[in-house]
Amino acid sequence: MVISRPVLALAATLAALSSSATAVSQSQNAAPVRNAAEHQRVEQLIQGVEKAYQNGVSNYQQGHLAAARSNFDYAVDQMLTSGIPIKSDPDLSDEFDHIVDAVNTIEMDALKQGSGLQAPAEPTPAEAAEQATFTVDPAVVAQAEAALKTTQSDLPLVINDTVAGYIDFFTKSRVGHGTIVASLQRAGRYRAMIAKVLKDAGLPQDLIYLAFAESGFRPQAMNAGSGAGGMWQFMPWGVYGLARNGWYDERFDPEKATQAYARLIKANYDQLGDWYLAIAAYNWGAGAVQHAVQRTGYADFWELYKRNNLPQQTKEYVPEIIAVALIAKNPKQYGLDDITPDPPIVTDTVQTDYAVSFQLAADLVGTTASEIADLNPSLLRGCTPPDESYDFHLPAGTKDLFTKRIAAIPEDKRRYWRYHVVHPGDTLEDVAREFHVSASEIATENQIAEGGDLSGLDAVVIPISQATSPSKSSIYVARRGDSLVTVADRFNVTVEDLKRWNHLSTSAVPAGRRLYISEPAHVSSGRHSSRHEVSGRSSGTTKAGASKSTGKTKQSTTKTSGKSTAKSSAEKKPKPRHS
Repeated sequence: MVISRPVLALAATLAALSSSATAVSQSQNAAPVRNAAEHQRVEQLIQGVEKAYQNGVSNYQQGHLAAARSNFDYAVDQMLTSGIPIKSDPDLSDEFDHIVDAVNTIEMDALKQGSGLQAPAEPTPAEAAEQATFTVDPAVVAQAEAALKTTQSDLPLVINDTVAGYIDFFTKSRVGHGTIVASLQRAGRYRAMIAKVLKDAGLPQDLIYLAFAESGFRPQAMNAGSGAGGMWQFMPWGVYGLARNGWYDERFDPEKATQAYARLIKANYDQLGDWYLAIAAYNWGAGAVQHAVQRTGYADFWELYKRNNLPQQTKEYVPEIIAVALIAKNPKQYGLDDITPDPPIVTDTVQTDYAVSFQLAADLVGTTASEIADLNPSLLRGCTPPDESYDFHLPAGTKDLFTKRIAAIPEDKRRYWRYHVVHPGDTLEDVAREFHVSASEIATENQIAEGGDLSGLDAVVIPISQATSPSKSSIYVARRGDSLVTVADRFNVTVEDLKRWNHLSTSAVPAGRRLYISEPAHVSSGRHSSRHEVSGRSSGTTKAGASKSTGKTKQSTTKTSGKSTAKSSAEKKPKPRHS
């Protein structure tokens, strides 16, 4: 019988973890005396956690990685939202450490074999095009030339063998076709916004197509090789007005990043006087392109192209943009006329100067935390920044509801507390059980008399303890290309702190690894780092107006292309040199 590598690895992993499971059992035998209700509650919680964990193991064995990740997250989240102080209960503390160590071990094993428990990232069109092999098809050239005659564009589109090669790749290969279809669909979310920004800046509308190559219109796209991020792939340094701190990264804000893109591409054109050169400069840097022009005497992209005065990636970048523009402007001709673009993202915006969690915002307006996250891709910690004005985006039509309902929750509690709309049949005990808090706490905060019920109430606030709130804002999930250096820079901490908090010996961080980005209050001796923060430290503004640290060391950003390459070192993406 042949046993697959993941199953063999998992068997070894589980064997290595059996001793920690035994330790958990032994510690439970020595647990302090509790009353019957407390004992039953902890035992039921641990049983639920173990069930979720075992379901995750089963899904991992069968290769269902996304399902396994969901099971493991649920196992940990049950403990973090239980309302029971984890570090004050030995049984639950040991169970937490056991589960976290087990999951981290399995995840590290999975990372050795691929992308861990994360789904492989969708490649951008630029990344997908690295697989292109250019065999010039005369039929494709003729078709493109015919399309060009009727194509209206505010950029000087041309057809040559290189452009035709990209058209062939994006329309005929499985990978190329898949990436262009996904990008065209996703473009619908942002097209109107980008068009307005370009129009207001007096720029050609067809400059939108750089976003196809850079990110496929993904606001949180990251380049593993360069560290560039966002829809327009800016580097985490520079002078283009995009702020970064421990709470947000404006490279991931679609509108602010688009405005920065418009400023940069306009500056490139003003310096170079040619749109192809300006686009090349977006990839290589305006100073580098200017130097090539001065060195050769040719202020023409195609002349520089023919004379090999450009890096290979920059030579490919401009033809790729032209190919994408021709395909997008002629969808019927290239078999893409059945694509339905995603609807535009329309939001309400409220200005906050306090920390409010995605979970609470979702409760208040009747949506999900994931939708709130999607509307606010620049927020890094699952909540708005405290003590700083921030434009917080909500589903369209919900601003008034949000404003009305959040007034019921003290400002310093909005990072942790929840809000529950009362439904027919709800009981105080049911709601308390759902949020893992005591019925008496809910009754006290909502002024419900002893022995009272929820009748006559439209909603109740849920006073979740800061110490037991699932403080995911203190956890960062590493992305492709991250290292401890880049993570430390993003959250304004030191590399040594990250190593100490997460028990790491090197600066390498595999994608998908969960990292503490503030000091955890509960880290057991001799164990690996926990996946979630258990301590309760608020960074918000208290009612008494106490000043809290916000980590607002702002850093601006600059741009490099999102295109990563597996080609030879001579063809690697050039580092942009903005003059």
